[in-house]
Amino acid sequence: MVNDLKNILGERLTEDLTTRNDHGFGFSYHPVTPPDLVAYPESIEEISEIVRVCSRHQTPVIPYGAGTSVEGHILAVRGGLCLDLSHMNRIIEFNPADMIITVQPGVTRNQIDAYLKGTGFFFPIGPGANATLGGMAATRASGTNAVRYGTMKDNVLALKVVLPDGQVIKTGSKAKKSSAGYNLTQLFVGSEGTLGVIAELTLKLHPTPESVEAAVCPFPSVEAAVNTAINTIQNGIPIARIELLDTEMMKAINLYSGVHYQEKPTLFLEFHGSATEVKAQIQKVRELSTLFGGEDFQWATSEAERDKLWRIRTDAAPSAIAYRPGAQLLSTDVCVPISRLAQCIAETRADIEATGLVAPLLGHVGDGNFHLTVLIDPDDPAEMEKTRAFNERLILRALDMEGTCTGEHGIGVGKLPYMELEHGPALEVMRAIKQAIDPEGVMNPGKLVPGG
Repeated sequence: MVNDLKNILGERLTEDLTTRNDHGFGFSYHPVTPPDLVAYPESIEEISEIVRVCSRHQTPVIPYGAGTSVEGHILAVRGGLCLDLSHMNRIIEFNPADMIITVQPGVTRNQIDAYLKGTGFFFPIGPGANATLGGMAATRASGTNAVRYGTMKDNVLALKVVLPDGQVIKTGSKAKKSSAGYNLTQLFVGSEGTLGVIAELTLKLHPTPESVEAAVCPFPSVEAAVNTAINTIQNGIPIARIELLDTEMMKAINLYSGVHYQEKPTLFLEFHGSATEVKAQIQKVRELSTLFGGEDFQWATSEAERDKLWRIRTDAAPSAIAYRPGAQLLSTDVCVPISRLAQCIAETRADIEATGLVAPLLGHVGDGNFHLTVLIDPDDPAEMEKTRAFNERLILRALDMEGTCTGEHGIGVGKLPYMELEHGPALEVMRAIKQAIDPEGVMNPGKLVPGG
């Protein structure tokens, strides 16, 4: 098999142990689980040939973007070949008339942002790390803009996918909508590489708003900040971003970023629209924040100041790691109906205090999604076990509130045990889809679907 792959890739196939180890872990606590081989394809045709060879030899294929996933999506739990798509990083077509862009899967979030700067358009999905667009689609990524612009599932129009037998299919089209058959695009968005390799993406773009204003607002308690966010959404205010950072996270970002925000629960806010619309949005949110004890807004008025503000928010994960030097990171998230969000966060904070964990919290509170970065002493097995038990209680709490075990991190291997509890008999439908498309189980096995 190796010779067949070398005929396709030449020196872009490696068995080097350091490279394999580098491709065997993500951005979290999961142990390194390296593949047997790492391949760097440069075209859809090469992906197809590689997958055909691996399928013939029943060798697992693990698609790899930037390695930023947190739930073990890229661990080679059954060995096999890591398909590193970083060489496929070309923007294929920018079509401003139709407000779409077509990219290869290795294009990164920062790359597309830089490309679109000054064009009058932007792509709204921005997870905390500089992930690839292919990885973002595979994990159904989200980010700070999701409350207004949706997640990857709302912004992917079409895909080219290499199936487990090497066949290349196209899903969707450049049209804004379609009622022609099963929605295969949505099937592959969020499939975590378990059904095929996303090899090309056509994405929806949005016009750059006429006016953008951003601010931070500290609150006396997490509950007060969350209730402001809930009321903002329930009052139909079309805010672009509304992010919660708790006191612990504010301490961490002050230390890491060299800023001096108040160390209180804080909302990071951004407003988009015409100048008149933005002014009206700000007035309404200010009234709500005052009602719940919010202090004066601290404004980031220029583009440079806004970029700095959101870079601080984006740096929340490295800020948390630096907050407890030498710690491992267990990053977890849940999402609940917005009416249950304040209760879920309050119970979770009480749980953190009772267990004595260091776990800064942040949340996309406009859509009911929040994250915890639990900082664990890697030399303390008891602390790891306590953290695992806490994470399970968090997930069960969210499910009990009719939420989900993950709003945007995905399943990978970390949340695999909770799929049956969340989905019940629907999990058998997922297994049937996996079996129908990937009967040999070569595509990223051991992820997303238990037993798959």
